[in-house]
Amino acid sequence: MGWTQMIFVLLRSLLRSQAELAAENLALRQQLAALEHKSRRPRLKNCDRIFWAWVSRFWSNWRSVLVIVQPDTVVRWHQRGLRLYWRWKSRGRPGRPKIDAEIRKLIRRMSRENATWGTPRVQSELRLLGHEASKATVGKYKVRHHKPPSQTGRTFLDNHLLDIVAVDFFTIPTATFRILFCFIVLRHDRRRVAHFNVTAHPTARWTAQQIIEAFPEDQAPRFLIRDRDSIYGEYFRQRVKHMGIEQVVIAYRSPWQSPYVERIIGSIRRECLDHSIVLNECHLRRILTGYFDYYHHARAHLFLDHNSPVARDVETPERGKVTAIPQVGGLHHRYCRAA
Repeated sequence: MGWTQMIFVLLRSLLRSQAELAAENLALRQQLAALEHKSRRPRLKNCDRIFWAWVSRFWSNWRSVLVIVQPDTVVRWHQRGLRLYWRWKSRGRPGRPKIDAEIRKLIRRMSRENATWGTPRVQSELRLLGHEASKATVGKYKVRHHKPPSQTGRTFLDNHLLDIVAVDFFTIPTATFRILFCFIVLRHDRRRVAHFNVTAHPTARWTAQQIIEAFPEDQAPRFLIRDRDSIYGEYFRQRVKHMGIEQVVIAYRSPWQSPYVERIIGSIRRECLDHSIVLNECHLRRILTGYFDYYHHARAHLFLDHNSPVARDVETPERGKVTAIPQVGGLHHRYCRAA
């Protein structure tokens, strides 16, 4: 029944007698009782819900005539309408305004990069950067760490890079198919090769002597990373221990646990030895000496912010034209500006 029909019925009922209204009321109630026996429930529109929610506010006896739905359903309609009303009334005013996206990103970045920082520390750092934010705001956007605060593995390594070296052997065949062993000592802080040497018959005594030559006087590091090769025998272990160096032995067949020295060995092969034929020990030392000079003073490293282990100055275009200096027998070049 539409609203027009309902208004027409209301006006007609005002003009009819009491007996006629009672008879019509009885007839309508009988038809509603018949509708209750049907298995399919009648579909109600939003206007019907609004009508009964409105009637329930102004007529105390509305439950006695309601048969289509349960009275609790009408109450839920009224509550839903109340929520919609307040949602409409509150439109355009969502409450406390959000802070700038830049500050939100900065709060998340600080809490992510500093796992041990609490909310007051982040708030203080923001204030020193010229951003005012309340403690509640910082706590709202701060990153929640699921684990107890702890430094990352990378942070731990960065704090100990000056005290860490790694050692390893790699083999090179000569022109006569003789196998030579090259021993290198790599510092982790600037990826510098502290020492290298070549031999055809490595022993624990010879290897220990290389450590002594690499770190004379009081220059010994605190940690030394090595693999489980049998060449690091008892003599080597005792000599290193007397120098005050703590050995860190990686797991069996796990070269990835000593990645830096493995990476430089790969670079030596790809950038130098794969393009040369080694004649003997002296020849190999000469080749490696030239390569390490290029490696330390010219070769750029991603870890070192695209600079070399021995830092190079940035040369601006005002200093002149770019010239190329051949290195490692012409396999590589160093580029610099010359007036």
